[in-house]
Amino acid sequence: MSKIKTLGQFIIEKQADFPYAKGELSRLLRDIGIAAKIVNREVNKAGLVNILGEAGTTNVQGEGQKLLDVYANDQFIGALQSGGECCTVISEENDEYITINSDISKNAKYIVAIDPLDGSSNIDVNVAVGTIFSIYRRKSTDGNATIDDILQGGTEQVAAGYIIYGSSTMLVYTTGKGVNGFTLDPSIGEFCLSHPEMKIPKDGTIYSINEGYYTHFPDGVKKFIKYCQVEDKTTNRPYTSRYIGSMVGDLHRNMIKGGIFIYPVTAQAPNGKLRLVYECNPMAFIIEQAGGKATNGYERILTLDVKELHQRSAIFIGSENMVKKAEEMMQMFSPQKTKKSAEGVVHIQ
Repeated sequence: MSKIKTLGQFIIEKQADFPYAKGELSRLLRDIGIAAKIVNREVNKAGLVNILGEAGTTNVQGEGQKLLDVYANDQFIGALQSGGECCTVISEENDEYITINSDISKNAKYIVAIDPLDGSSNIDVNVAVGTIFSIYRRKSTDGNATIDDILQGGTEQVAAGYIIYGSSTMLVYTTGKGVNGFTLDPSIGEFCLSHPEMKIPKDGTIYSINEGYYTHFPDGVKKFIKYCQVEDKTTNRPYTSRYIGSMVGDLHRNMIKGGIFIYPVTAQAPNGKLRLVYECNPMAFIIEQAGGKATNGYERILTLDVKELHQRSAIFIGSENMVKKAEEMMQMFSPQKTKKSAEGVVHIQ
């Protein structure tokens, strides 16, 4: 019987892979793992306690917050504050970035961007939800982190990961040396290595998109959906449509089975809907490290300029060949046209 390897043991063993191997990143990942266990506990007993339903507040996106949204946000921020390795937090649930001013954090080198509870609209109906996180190393050397430290591009990420709270709870992360997955063993309260060196298949048979918005999609997306639905035995079509409504849930399934997740621009969301900093960039980093591909339909996600904390983007992400096909159809049937608004934000038409 092979020896069980915990997340903590694995992080320490792999610490030398990181160019700044002094232990801070290892401790930061440990802090995120601890907060994930606490959130997992509440998610799993949500129906038994008064933590389901609306919080009666909205976040910066104008979206109604669930009670568990607020709880998860508080837990992750609290863990990062007390851990001492994080100087700044960017969260979907907060209008501005949070500067951590404490004696143990004053020399911290890392910035964490986080979506505390992705897919929270699924909470009340007991469908998988998740957490997405991204870690950057600050560029300035003293004082509080600057806006230049915070608005770094996706290629500057030093680590990224997600936690999926489902039939089992998994933490999947990368530090740029491949992707590894850990499943929470509730009997010992530890994340244990269960999916080493994860790879997404080059091809897949699943496409994930909210087809209820079909009439609002660009022509390139419509053409790709029709391509997925047409029978062709040489390419294993028609493909299967699977859409959970949680980016973490849909991408985790596609990571294992092969597939593509699409959230395109629409007339109502001309810049896309998902957030670049704490949803698209970390997921793109993970999927690329697993051998997949992530674009906005025209450009690699990780090379997009980051101009705002809550900047939005379209995303086509998953199995390499499926994303290439979707990108090909976008360029053929929805050629990119851009214009800049007064705020300098690029709108794709």
